[in-house]
Amino acid sequence: MNPPGAAAAHDAGDHTGDPPRLVVGRSPLIDVVRWIRAELAAGTERFELDIPDPDIPDPDIPDPDVPDPDVPDPERADGSAGAVGAAVLWPGAPRADGAPQRSWRAWADLADVLHCTMHTPRIVARGVVRVPFSRLGPEAPWHGGTSGRDRYARADGFSSVRKLEHPGFLLPLLEALERARPPDGSRVLVLGCHHGDEIEALDLLEPPPRRLRVVGVDHAAAPLAVAARRYPAAEFLECDVAHLPAGMGRFALVIAIDVVQGPAVDAPALLRRLVQDHLEPAAALVIGLPNSRFRGGDVVWGARTLNRRESDLSLVVKDLAAARRYLHQHGFRTHVGGRYDLLLSAWRERVHPSG
Repeated sequence: MNPPGAAAAHDAGDHTGDPPRLVVGRSPLIDVVRWIRAELAAGTERFELDIPDPDIPDPDIPDPDVPDPDVPDPERADGSAGAVGAAVLWPGAPRADGAPQRSWRAWADLADVLHCTMHTPRIVARGVVRVPFSRLGPEAPWHGGTSGRDRYARADGFSSVRKLEHPGFLLPLLEALERARPPDGSRVLVLGCHHGDEIEALDLLEPPPRRLRVVGVDHAAAPLAVAARRYPAAEFLECDVAHLPAGMGRFALVIAIDVVQGPAVDAPALLRRLVQDHLEPAAALVIGLPNSRFRGGDVVWGARTLNRRESDLSLVVKDLAAARRYLHQHGFRTHVGGRYDLLLSAWRERVHPSG
């Protein structure tokens, strides 16, 4: 299957052994999508697309005069990229070679939506780039119902994930924590603290809050031991978040990332208990609900329930809406953001940064 005006340089059974390849040219995106889906349905693991170079919208311009779309031109009034006086090419706008404009971000989005990985491209001709893709591997085993201490059994599994090294986790979390910034010297409760990444994130705020008294809770001893080594000044408790011990006191900030949708957690009951028993009057809360899956060493956007093959955000949206409504009823202001975790920030009776 080839889009109009395009040809596959190699078929799946080509004697050269090269992966199937599609010359995209001016083809409509839907035809490219159909070709890729047909290859994936046939069991193809790797394929290539020869695409118009997103960084060279006019291949006929001599090399020295090609503007870099990633570098703003100081002579343009709007400070945008491109040649002086040239119009900005929005998604799908016709390029000088007649092809619709598709940025690198667009091709990365295509790979993400079709559950593929985009690999390092290479130039094959003036204005043409060959981009390899491969099918994403299977979902990580901890998505199949594994929970609790079993998640940490293998060093190369869930325990090896470092979310703060991925921008889709790190930057939204820092934004949420900035909205809920705890005062210097205050108490902070981190539920499901794992290796202490949320504690580290507090230290990454600019400037970081000082002299925080942190209590971390997790139901597994192995990650708690790691967190305790990283943050010896903090207090750590091994217990289920649904059965927090009495006498913990109140906190200026409670952080609960990927906790409230656990199989043994009654989310509304936990939220009520946190608000009524563990938050100070001028307190803040950050709740995170997973909106991603781990596949083949990568992270894929979109929550999915066990009985569905495709992403379905209905449960996440329902839980977020219920939590937001309850918090509004108790005098909190809220903000929902995030990417691979959807983050609900809530605060009240505190001077709040406008960002």
